[in-house]
Amino acid sequence: MNPLTEPATRTRQPLLDDAVIALRAPTQVWSRETGDAGAGAIDGVYHGDVRHVRELELTCDESDVEWISIAPDGPSRVVFSAVLRGLDDDTPDPKVRLLRDRVVAPGEVRETWTLRSARDEPVSATLRLRVGAEFASLHDVKGGRPEAAVTEVQGTDATASARSQTASFLLEATGGAVETSGSDIRAAWSITLPARGEATVSWRMILEDTTVVVSGVSHPSRIDVPAAVQAASGGDPRLGRWLEVALGDLEALRLTLPDERDDAFYAAGAPWFFTLFGRDSLWAARLALPLDVGMAASTLRVLARLQGDRNEPDSAQEPGKILHELRSTTLEQPGEGIALPPLYYGTVDATALWVCLLADAWRAGMPEAEVAALVPALRGALDWLVHHGDNDGDGFIDYLDRTGHGLANQGWKDSGDSIQWRDGRLAEGPIALCEVQGYAYEAALAGAEILEAFTGDAEEAARLRAWARELRERFAAAYWVETPEGRYPAVALDRHKQPVDTLTSNIGHLLGTGILDADDEAHVARLLLGASLSSGFGIRTMSTGAAGYWPLSYHGGSVWTHDTAIAAHGMLRAGLRTEAEEVVAGMLAAAETFSYRVPELHSGDPITETSRPAPYPAACRPQAWSAAAAVVALSAVQGR
Repeated sequence: MNPLTEPATRTRQPLLDDAVIALRAPTQVWSRETGDAGAGAIDGVYHGDVRHVRELELTCDESDVEWISIAPDGPSRVVFSAVLRGLDDDTPDPKVRLLRDRVVAPGEVRETWTLRSARDEPVSATLRLRVGAEFASLHDVKGGRPEAAVTEVQGTDATASARSQTASFLLEATGGAVETSGSDIRAAWSITLPARGEATVSWRMILEDTTVVVSGVSHPSRIDVPAAVQAASGGDPRLGRWLEVALGDLEALRLTLPDERDDAFYAAGAPWFFTLFGRDSLWAARLALPLDVGMAASTLRVLARLQGDRNEPDSAQEPGKILHELRSTTLEQPGEGIALPPLYYGTVDATALWVCLLADAWRAGMPEAEVAALVPALRGALDWLVHHGDNDGDGFIDYLDRTGHGLANQGWKDSGDSIQWRDGRLAEGPIALCEVQGYAYEAALAGAEILEAFTGDAEEAARLRAWARELRERFAAAYWVETPEGRYPAVALDRHKQPVDTLTSNIGHLLGTGILDADDEAHVARLLLGASLSSGFGIRTMSTGAAGYWPLSYHGGSVWTHDTAIAAHGMLRAGLRTEAEEVVAGMLAAAETFSYRVPELHSGDPITETSRPAPYPAACRPQAWSAAAAVVALSAVQGR
């Protein structure tokens, strides 16, 4: 291939940072600031894992539509405003305005178009909508290779429909004239706008997919948003603004399984992760726990129903293991050699985190009958930790993809280059991440406490506590390293049982688990707040002293707000409140620059060099655990 032409043919993941989103899981609309969709690679109307519509376009026959403003109203509504100067008189002020009011609900998109005039005589206009059907796989869109799969488009009077083999949508253009052409649906409204008056037209789209494995939530969130915002009002005013946006996003990200509509969980994030994720859904529920015990309880139940019950190498399923990801079809990423089955268990940390959340929810007031009902799942999770989580018999929980097409890294930093030595070399698996040992230690002790309380099994509790004690001792002997950056726990042990010596944010996850003593927790907190890890906008995933550091590396120098929040969460649990408040100050500084909808990640550029971190242009937003980080900030302010 000619190297001069290669960049033009290479596929790329769509950039997201300049797009406008309106969502209510499992439905989302991505567009430009005009409200039109199609110019950006991400643009379109999605439902589940399918982009039903690639293009949306609003035009007026008598005038150019000149868009002048955009006004989001929560996560699910956006109002776009334009002027139609082709309909004006000869005076300089614009006299005819157009408001495009978009609302997204589960399986539904609605728009209301309102024309308003300040002219002294009536005005006539024809407004047109063009909808381009597509039905491309979400996975193909992410891979930069969307393929249309339209099989039928037909229209009658004011309605039209389009379908593929498994997905379809119905367009209702009330009062409009509808026609179809190829994969396009067009609707037109002829309007007479009275003098100094207004006129309104509307359309809605109903979307379906027979393969969808998740459903939207109809009941409102249990979180009292005004009360939470009021609780933050005595401190930094930015916190109240962040909470309002973040809690709205969390509500819009709620999903259920189709056969269990009463139990909700948080989808990981938009646009790629509108589904159940073990780690993400657990951490989001855990960080938001101070405001919603019920979501933690329902997330636990959903994951318990899908807990592993057999050995199945292709899906990485094992008895007692908590899943990583649920999809309707195989998730393929050909350029990365990844093909994940619809029910995939390739996660090393979700099982311990499930136990930790159960214990936290119980202590926070989860009804005892609900806790008791999950004791069998708890036993299975603890059995996996003790007997199946260690692949090579060294006494640590580790992971290794044995299929050749699963995730190479199975902690939260799951990109292929995330576990590096300080000199930039990639670590070889099996990999035993430091934070996973902390989760496992905490889970064993918490599980022992629950079993004693609910079953009276003191013997099993004693065995778990002994296992945890030995794990703590092994950790202290094996993980600590000394480098020019100081003394700290290594990010992981590699296949040769050598501590991978990069200084990373992973050590923040150890705080509050109990695997470190108090002096070491204080020492780790100081490292996290040092210049090499703290950007001033949050904690970098990798130290600036590492050879692999790059501020826009996905896991090698960027800042993830949830990762920063987990460190603050651990500091609060460890009694390091001053340190937690300093971390929260950085999160608030970042939240302000992103209009309080904090993305999945942003650059690790230091606050001493920039007034705002650069967006990671392919970062998801909203992201559930980034939104839930606002609750950790509230806890820090309230001293919890």
